[in-house]
This record gives sequence, structure tokens and C-alpha cells, in this order.
Amino acid sequence: MNAARLAVTALLAGGAQALALSALLPGPLGVALQLLSLAWLAHLLRGMDVRRAALAGWLFATAWLAGSFWWLFISMHTYGGLAAPLSALAVLALAAFLALYYGAAAAGLTRLRLPRGVAWTLAFAALWTLAELARARLFTGFPWAAGGYAHVTGMLALLAPYAGVYGIGWAAALIAALLASASANAFAARRVRHTRHAVLAYALLCLPMHQLPPRADAADALPPMRVQLMQGNIPQDEKFIPGTGIADSLAWYGEQLLRTSAPLVVTPETAIPVFLQNLPPGYWERVQRRFTRGGQAALLGFPLQDGTGFTNAALGLAPGQSAPYRYDKHHLVPFGEFIPPLFQWFVDAMNIPLGSFERGAQRQPSFLWQGQRLAPNICYEDVFGEELAARFLDPASAPTAFVNMSNIAWFGESNALQQHLAMSRMRALEFARPMLRATNTGVTAIIDASGRVTHSLPPHTRTVLEGEFTGRTVITPYARWAARFGIWPLVVACAACVLLCALMAKRRTYMFK
Repeated sequence: MNAARLAVTALLAGGAQALALSALLPGPLGVALQLLSLAWLAHLLRGMDVRRAALAGWLFATAWLAGSFWWLFISMHTYGGLAAPLSALAVLALAAFLALYYGAAAAGLTRLRLPRGVAWTLAFAALWTLAELARARLFTGFPWAAGGYAHVTGMLALLAPYAGVYGIGWAAALIAALLASASANAFAARRVRHTRHAVLAYALLCLPMHQLPPRADAADALPPMRVQLMQGNIPQDEKFIPGTGIADSLAWYGEQLLRTSAPLVVTPETAIPVFLQNLPPGYWERVQRRFTRGGQAALLGFPLQDGTGFTNAALGLAPGQSAPYRYDKHHLVPFGEFIPPLFQWFVDAMNIPLGSFERGAQRQPSFLWQGQRLAPNICYEDVFGEELAARFLDPASAPTAFVNMSNIAWFGESNALQQHLAMSRMRALEFARPMLRATNTGVTAIIDASGRVTHSLPPHTRTVLEGEFTGRTVITPYARWAARFGIWPLVVACAACVLLCALMAKRRTYMFK
């Protein structure tokens, strides 16, 4: 295959991977396309030299990642005021940089010079997973659209409580490598029998995956609790503007908070878009009275100022408190909430407010209310399951439910909303916990401990979602090991697998000299 054909093929396969992870396809189609597009790349890599393999892996991942988070263009151009060419270039540069991990994985696979068979298949899955883990953690991490998220429904979702999303990604990569091997054998043999084997492998491994939805055992269930989740739909270009977005936010949320009736009420991230000391006279006192003297509790999104620093926070109000509960966001968004070294010039080119928050602790106490231990997470913090797992280190204080408070109006009417919903569903599966999502523009939803959306609001509407959730107390295997070791068990297991395959290849080379 010449270089031009290789580039086009790798880019098309990567584009198919992006479509599979776009959250726009029905579950079975997304599952099948994710596996087939990765199998397409695995097939390309067989027999390549190191440089061409690196190029193929890098182009595949660049197309996949750029196609998955293209909507960053909206935040930078539409709301940040950055010129369109620079915004597009920034998205492409980020995708191309993160794709280097996958190019290195593809090059490493070829460098091992493994024979076709079990060792090659295992090495492909292990190296691909190591690339995913590197993207998830290095340079603050940006694991959006990891391969495992295509499997939030289906057979591989059954692995979530045991291995998490990256364990699912490993299994998907292994299946893709098996499909590539089956297809290669069929084409090489040119026999109908082998073709039937390839088709059968696809049917067995892909098609039935949507037939086995995971079910959480109800033995550990707490009494159901009614909740109201607010979706203000405040336009992002007005949200922090005095006299328009700020006045609109204060008026709508203030009115809704005083009218609520559910035992638990949740607003989105920075639903109240000003510091406490800058609220209109009497505003905060009325809200406090509402939730400290009755039978209701509330989690409210606020920016908080302490001296010269400020945090993106959630405040909890409940009867009997000596002081409001507070959660400060731990995993901050680069450029939006903190400025990476050497990038002040880039932030200066945009018009995004509140660009330098302080970081909260990774392990913060839950909000206690009526037997529930509610663990807030803000915006894309729920993409980092291994960080949420830290709250399960002590089973006696482990959360019974997660509460995600988001504002991704930065990304307009893009598929970012549905992608984020899929990631919240994966967290529910990993920890066997319901996830309550209160968002500014969507998707506001209640997700049960089996990862199913039980209640939701249409995106880009202004209303309140009311429903019930059931907290849980069981501690999943994934929660146990990830709370203690983070992602390191997967890193060690994949590295050991690669090392074992390399030793096998070296021994084989020595034997046949």
C-alpha cells in the first residue's frame, strides 16, 4: 500500500471510530462500528515497518480524536472570540498531539516483530490500552471519547464493575485484533470455510452485545428519594454578563428554589454566576431559610472567593447544619479554569471569564442527607472514574449516589452533551451508583445504578426535572482496587503483557537462528 492510500485508509478508519463514539448511533451500531474500525487499523498494521505503522496509528487517532471533540471549536470561536482558523487549528493540534500516544503504540507493536497469533493479538490490546491510559493521565489528562465508552450498553458493559472503562477498552481492542486476524486468514486462504469463520467471529463477538444489559442487584438499595434537577438554559454568551445573563440566572433559579417541593434539589454548575458577597441584598438569606428550616436540602452551583483565590464549588444546604456543606472542584479544565505554563498568550486571545481557579482536594466528604451520602462532581470530573474511586477507600463513608453539576453550554447544540451523558452512564456502571445530572443546557437526567437513563429533559429547554433515585451501598471490585491503586493495576498488567510478548518473540527468534 503506497503512502497516500495508507493515509486515506487510516483517516477513514479513524473517522469511523469517531462516529462510533459520537453517541449519535444506536447502541448496537456504535458497538459494532467501534470494533470494526479498530479492527480495520489492526489489519493495516500487520506486516508494516515501524515508520509506516507509526504514521497509520497517528493518522487514525488524529481523525478519531478531532472528530470526537470537534466541538471545542465552538467554545473557542463562538464564545471565546478566537478567530475561526486559529480555533480549528487548536482543535487539530490537540488531537494530533494526543494521537502521538497511539502512533507510538502502533510503532511499538511493529517493533516487537511478533508472529501472527496469540502474542500479536495480546500485544495489540495491551499497547493500545497503554496509549489510552497515557492520554487519560498525562498533562492533566483528556480521556474524552475513550474506546470503552462505545460499550456503555451491551455485553462488554458487564465488565465495568470489575475493570472499568479502560478494562472494557482492552477487551474491545482484543476483539478488534481477533477480528483482524480472522479476516486476514480468510483473505489469505481464499476459501469459503475461512470466510465463514470470519463472519461467525463477527456475529458472535459484535452483534449479541446489546442483548445483555447489566443489572444491579437490589439487595443493597436504600429507600428511594425524590429529587428535582434544574436546567436553566442560560445562553453561554450571556451567563456572566451583568444585566442580562446574571439577572436572568438569579431571577429564574431564585424563583425555582423557593417553589421546590422535593427532599433534594440540585442546580447546575455556577447556576448562581456571582460570588456570595456580590448577590443582591437578602437573596442568599432567603435561600438559606428555605433549605435550613424545613424538610428539604439543596446542592447549589457557585463560584466562591476566598481571599484572592476562587473555586468552582457546590454548596449544600440542609436542616440542622452549623455551616453550609462545601465541595470544591478538584480536576480543573485547562484554559477554562487554569492556565497551563507557556499558554497565557492563548488565553489572552480569548474572552473566557474566570480563567484561574484553585483546586480542591481529591477526596472530599459527601453531602449527608436523609441516609444518603451524595458525592458531587463538577463538569467533566465524572470523566475521571479513577479519581471518583478515591471516595470509596473507606466503605463506611463511600457515596451512595453521585451528583454531576455541569455547564457545557460552551459547546452549543453539539453531540458533546450526549457524549457526556454516556460517560456519566459508564460511571454509574463502574460503581453501581445512580448519577444525578443537573446541567445548564443538557442533558439533565437521572441514571440508575445499572447505567440506564430513567428520567431526562430535552436539551436546550428551561425547566425542572423531577424523579426518584435509589442510592446503593455495595462496593464494586473496580471501586475497591481503583480506590487504592488508581489505574496502576491496568498499567502494570498491560506493560507485563507487552514484556511477555517481547520475550516470546525474542525466544522464537533465537530458536530459529
